[in-house]
Amino acid sequence: MRERVYMDWNATAPLRPEARAAMAAAMDVVGNPSSVHAEGRAARGLVERARAQVAAALGADGAEVIFTSGATEAAALALAGRGLQGAPVEHDAVRAWIDPVLAVDAGGQVTVPEPARATLQLANSETGVVQAALLQGQMEGLAVSDLSQAFGKVPVAFNWLGCDAGLVAAHKLGGPKGVGALVLRRGLDVAAQIRGGGQEQGRRAGTENVIGIAGFGAAAEAAARDLANGVWDEVAEIRNILEKALDAAADMTILIGNSGPRLPNTLCLARPGWKAETQVMAMDLAGFAISAGSACSSGKVRASPVVRAMGYDATVAACAVRVSLGPGVRRADVERFAETWERAARRQTVRKRDDNGAAAR
Repeated sequence: MRERVYMDWNATAPLRPEARAAMAAAMDVVGNPSSVHAEGRAARGLVERARAQVAAALGADGAEVIFTSGATEAAALALAGRGLQGAPVEHDAVRAWIDPVLAVDAGGQVTVPEPARATLQLANSETGVVQAALLQGQMEGLAVSDLSQAFGKVPVAFNWLGCDAGLVAAHKLGGPKGVGALVLRRGLDVAAQIRGGGQEQGRRAGTENVIGIAGFGAAAEAAARDLANGVWDEVAEIRNILEKALDAAADMTILIGNSGPRLPNTLCLARPGWKAETQVMAMDLAGFAISAGSACSSGKVRASPVVRAMGYDATVAACAVRVSLGPGVRRADVERFAETWERAARRQTVRKRDDNGAAAR
């Protein structure tokens, strides 16, 4: 039996060994980080070390990092009650709080007339499309940006992006699930959603998840090192090999979002007539983990609102899948994937033809 190949890194990245080691060490630290005795100070030291690690990797100041349970909570903290505008391509966690009225072009780029009244993701989880204007620092005064997919995969410095707040999640870059952060520009404030104690500068009450936060810090530091060493450039080369193989083998295949800047690991494609959930199941049985849209909808598969927003019809949107790679995925893996996917696509076409013929009879 062939080993499985994990191609769903945008849903969650495998836990980095550095994060695992940091978490294991943190488990032996007894104190509450709000306690003033030696044990409490030791726990506080782990939290503050991780805060510095995340800030350094993200190009922010430590005082700007507010730890949360993930990017979804960070989105609620940053967006609740503000009435900001955004685009339909935003993640569900952001779209729940905004008016999704901003225009999206066929390449996935969003028009933002008033940055101070808007939120704009840096990179889309489904298509990998990177918002060029934001990455180039042309969105000065942008209210909020979801940085969770871009963080660790492309060079990002919060202090030059020009936005007031950013959302990040540990598990997207090899940290543990269930921890993230809101990065808030110094001098700004948000209304606490979880109230009680004065933790996290009064913005997020509750005893900090010391173990998860320690893992987040270690993962962020390792991710920044990988990025500087060109690891994701190598991933991009493998992704491009896969894209060319799929494009050459299947003339009915639609490649989505590949006309402009993208994350180095992401490929979104659709085969009209082959439902996304069927593709995901077929590839899963063949040993490949891919996904249909965002992974944050309780296992549901639906026509992608992101693909619809880019101008594709409902048929294409219902057939769009995402392949997202990471370090360790090899050329042989993607070549085998392309062969397997094309064989399955041909079988699906024959099956549909047979079914249509039987219905006609």
